Amino acid sequence: MNRILLASAFLFSTISAALADEIPSAVPAAVGSVPAAVSPAPKAPAPKLVEPHLHIARSNVAGHARVALTFDACMGQADERILSTLVRERIPATIFVTARWLKRNPAAVAVFLQNPDLFELENHGQNHIPAVDTPTLIYGIASAGSPQAVRQEVEGGAAAMVAAGIPAPHWFRGSTAKYDLSAIGEIRAMGYRIAGYSVNGDGGSLLGAVITEKRIASAKDGDVVISHVNQPTHAAGEGVAKALVDLKAKGTQFVRLQDVEDTGDHKTTE
Repeated sequence: MNRILLASAFLFSTISAALADEIPSAVPAAVGSVPAAVSPAPKAPAPKLVEPHLHIARSNVAGHARVALTFDACMGQADERILSTLVRERIPATIFVTARWLKRNPAAVAVFLQNPDLFELENHGQNHIPAVDTPTLIYGIASAGSPQAVRQEVEGGAAAMVAAGIPAPHWFRGSTAKYDLSAIGEIRAMGYRIAGYSVNGDGGSLLGAVITEKRIASAKDGDVVISHVNQPTHAAGEGVAKALVDLKAKGTQFVRLQDVEDTGDHKTTE
């Protein structure tokens, strides 16, 4: 019995060795090897973003600083604390509206249209998407991502304004107020001036009432203030309303962007 087992083992080892000699690389390749790890594709470099500044021509009159108030109406509801103050105090302002905000706030739009001496309405885009023509995230918001998408954001916003009975806009301000230089060129080629600012009044409507009031009330001759008019539940709106009264009491001359010469950097108004 042992002889039979030994003979069988010898025969099996001989056949295996012969097969191994015949196909030396086939078995390891098919059974035992692990493919080398594939290196990930290199990440595309993040686009260089700019946040343009804008100033208006100064009054150069002591005690009568000239200031342009600009408000973004991104999404959400109208902040009546701010709107009622602007109307009651007869303070002119430039309002940048999105298509989304227009759709949700017909009553506020009616107030704007009933007071053409106070309100200049301009384009804040269709869906509040940053006007950057390469893919990136800005404050967690995905950019337009392509020249075609930037154009759609701008044109879609303008079309919604005209459909709501608002005159065709001449200024554009994108979501987050940040751009890449190529998108600035694309928007300028569409015939728009791009609205930067020089005073960030409410920190995206995230600041408290006291600090917001101080920031806006500190505006100097030639400043362009940015704040928001679409967050009625935020404390910042209270500060905005108080600052408007503060500035008026100091003799500030309020102007809309359409009423005065301006200077923007990064070729946003040239």
